[in-house]
Amino acid sequence: MLRIAVPNKGSLAEAATLMLKEAGYVVRRDSKELVLADTENDIEFFYLRPRDIAVYVGSGTLDGGITGRDLLLDSGADAVEVLPLGFARSTFRFAGRPGVAESVTDLAGQRIATSYTGLVRRHLQQSGIEAEVVRLDGAVETSITLGVADVIADVVETGTTLRNQGLVTFGEPILHSEAVLIARDEPGAAERLRVLNRRLSGVITARTYVMMDYDIRVELLEEAARITPGLESPTVSPLRDEEFVAVRSMVRRKGMNRVMDALYALGARGILVTDIAACRL
Repeated sequence: MLRIAVPNKGSLAEAATLMLKEAGYVVRRDSKELVLADTENDIEFFYLRPRDIAVYVGSGTLDGGITGRDLLLDSGADAVEVLPLGFARSTFRFAGRPGVAESVTDLAGQRIATSYTGLVRRHLQQSGIEAEVVRLDGAVETSITLGVADVIADVVETGTTLRNQGLVTFGEPILHSEAVLIARDEPGAAERLRVLNRRLSGVITARTYVMMDYDIRVELLEEAARITPGLESPTVSPLRDEEFVAVRSMVRRKGMNRVMDALYALGARGILVTDIAACRL
């Protein structure tokens, strides 16, 4: 039975559970449930702290897990990213008082507060910068006000919390993070996750695309196909009226209304858009 770690709380937990449900797996109904066996799919889920997941996977205790890219890299665990999952996106950046620094080269000798010491130390080392890294668990924004640090390194989503503390980001982002499927860094480890990987990839595709159907005159088909090329090519079916054909094509959800506008202007009618519940490519 495949053993997979799932975030038990925080911003990753709800979205990860929803994705697994859409992929056809049984998910827990009680937040106190720590282990859940899905015997039909031959998989067992372990609900763990997101920060610990990479450690368990890297040690070989579990076959894989869902966590943040930032947490994976910060852990230093013997685990690798298998599949980006497209949710819980964030940017990891340096921030400080206006004028304190403009780039990572200005951080030499400074005190940097962060909850991601492994990630920050690795970034500083790669940049050839020596600085003091101060570990704090959460709420690092106040560390400058309280005199514990000169700058901070933290996850930035909207930037509102930073602005409330009078801080601004500077330099290039340290990391662009999102939820990822991970496996142990050893030959064959990712292959054991092939079914889970394929199912989650199908969910991502289903969320990215919609199915678009429309009727178009035969002489306009080639131009319509250029507007909706599909993955390989659109599906074209004859109608009772031989002057028209029915067309079906996968279209990116983002921008689908512009595609509908273009088709309507061309002469297509009966344009319908439906969600894709599941997909395998």
